[in-house]
Amino acid sequence: MGKTIVITGASDGIGAAAAARLAASGHQVVVVGRSPAKTKQVAEAIDADYFVADFTELAQVRSLAAELLAEYPRIDVLANNAGGQFGARTTTVDGHEKTFQVNHLAPFLLTTLLLERLVESRASVVNTSSIGSKLYGHVDLADLDSERHYGASRAYCTSKLENVLFTKELHRRYADKGISTVAFHPGVIASNFAHEATNLMGLLYRTRLRNLLTSSQTAGGFLAFFAEGTPGRDWIPGQYYEKTRLATPAKQANDAALAKALWQRSAELVAASA
Repeated sequence: MGKTIVITGASDGIGAAAAARLAASGHQVVVVGRSPAKTKQVAEAIDADYFVADFTELAQVRSLAAELLAEYPRIDVLANNAGGQFGARTTTVDGHEKTFQVNHLAPFLLTTLLLERLVESRASVVNTSSIGSKLYGHVDLADLDSERHYGASRAYCTSKLENVLFTKELHRRYADKGISTVAFHPGVIASNFAHEATNLMGLLYRTRLRNLLTSSQTAGGFLAFFAEGTPGRDWIPGQYYEKTRLATPAKQANDAALAKALWQRSAELVAASA
């Protein structure tokens, strides 16, 4: 029997590739994306359900969670794959730095709103992170919105470190209740995720050099591996992987006190925007 698998950021890139692969394997895939046209196109091509939500607005994340809860009595996998790297510092309608909100705060909110259903389903939560989390990421609880220090690459890498910390804390809180979590780096992907960035990374993604990067199809296979896999057999819950190999995360990722504090602060921030 196939799984019900919700994939955010699935209107293109590795999310779309994973959705197609998983649907072909007989799973019920739920495609979530920001672009109505692109999300519909991806979903219709694989005969999947779809929902549209822009993570720069937390109200849309809340609406998405409500729609998912109303539609699916069981959610076996939540793949928090949406994200991106952006250019100059901008704030969302919720008052948060865009990278922090889209890459961390929005998936944190979506996951916590779905927690009861995920526990009931003994679900897997798969978080798409990045090797940048241990190269340039640094979490400062006093400056989560990068008001004092901002750089596009730093903000992106820090948000990916926050994904790993979220994975660790979700595991600590809910592993004994049936939820299995994992974070993984899919490779440096030839997709559109950094098309708004104005730094060197953004330039790379807009030139032919992107053809030297990991293809979305290959990376989508990595995401599908974790979505289809059996926790404890195919991958170890609560851990960080690079592609499909267990890897050592950033030093801060193993700071249990930081993971707990980030969870608490994130909960406060999303509650304030309700």
